[in-house]
Parts: sequence; structure tokens; C-alpha cells
Amino acid sequence: MTRAALLVLADGRFPAGGHAHSGGAEAAVKAGRITGAASLEEFCRGRLHTTGLVSASLAAAAALGLDPVSLDEAADARTPSPALRTAARRLGRQLMRAARAAWPHPELDALAQRFPKGSHQPVVLGLTARAAGLGPADAAYCSAYESVSGPATATVRLLSLDPFDATAGLARLADDIDRVATAAAEAAARAVTEGVDSLPAASAPLLEVGAEAHAAWAVRLFAS
Repeated sequence: MTRAALLVLADGRFPAGGHAHSGGAEAAVKAGRITGAASLEEFCRGRLHTTGLVSASLAAAAALGLDPVSLDEAADARTPSPALRTAARRLGRQLMRAARAAWPHPELDALAQRFPKGSHQPVVLGLTARAAGLGPADAAYCSAYESVSGPATATVRLLSLDPFDATAGLARLADDIDRVATAAAEAAARAVTEGVDSLPAASAPLLEVGAEAHAAWAVRLFAS
């Protein structure tokens, strides 16, 4: 196993399509829930401990070798918003393209054939980590970090926010990211014996509602 692969996978320049998505930040900005660096940090903290935990757990479980089809179904069940399910599958399809180029693996090929329109992004992320020789904790960390770095980067563009302030907020979330990644990896380990239904199912209703409203906008900067 090489940990350098984790750096490649978590790099914002990895062509996984995340730059086109705001993780709910665009809708939150329009609704007045994100107005600057402080409210962005709180938004990211809330996202991290809800949908971020769910995604990190799914990624860790996929990296551990649990059935990706069952995990995809679990992701669907944990994503009430059709708009968010569509976004997750689009991101999964783009990540799959990049993953198969970087780390060719038969398990990636099989998942791509099973879901030609894309599996949920966390499932693809976990399987990508597995193909790269990384473990469930690595996948959980990558997913947890993505859950906050995406909205932070998007908000810099949406509000012309000072990127130093946004980065400082991410740095202050480091302990939270540690806790969420650890909890996600532990949940994935339990799911080996208890099944995928035991994985976290934390919800963030405002993200779901915001995603549906955002999908109906005639003009928007981000796809989600």
C-alpha cells in the first residue's frame, strides 16, 4: 500500500468532477444561511457530521470489500432527494472514469458495467481506494474531507470569499474530520457482520430541500 495514492485521490485537481458541484453551498448562500467565513464553517461542520458521515461510512465499507451493489442501494435509501441522487451518480460516473484510468482494476470494471449511468460517488470512491491499495480509514478520510472542501471552495467563488479565511475554517474542522472518519471506519467494520443496514443514516433535511429547489433554478453556477 502506498499512502501517496491517498494524496492523488484527495487532490482537488483529480478529475473527478467535484469542481462543478457546491455540495449544497449555492442553495445555502441564496437562502442566506452562508454569508461569510463563520457561517460557512458552521455549514461545513453540520454537513460533515450528517451526510459527510454517511458518505464516509459507505466509502469505508466499499474499500473494505462489502458488496458495492448493496452499498449503492443503501446510498439510495439514505438520499431522499432525487436531485441529490442524480448528482451523486453523475459524480460517481466521472470518478469512475478517472479511477479506471489511474488504477485499472476488475472490481471497478464490474461496477461500471453494473451501473453504466453511475453508482453513488461514495461507493465508487471506496472501491477506487481499494483499487489503489488504500484501506477503509483512508477512504473515510478522503470522503469526509471532500464533504467540507467542496462547499468551501464553491463558497469562495460564490461570495468572493477570501480563500485564506475559507482554508482557515477547514483547518479548524480537522478534529471533526478525524472523529467522523474514525466513526465511519468503525461503522464499516461492524457492517461486515451486521450488514449494510447498520451503517449510519444521519440526515440533513435542509440540504435535501435546498437541492430540490436548486435543481429547478433556470440559472446557477454549480450543478448541485
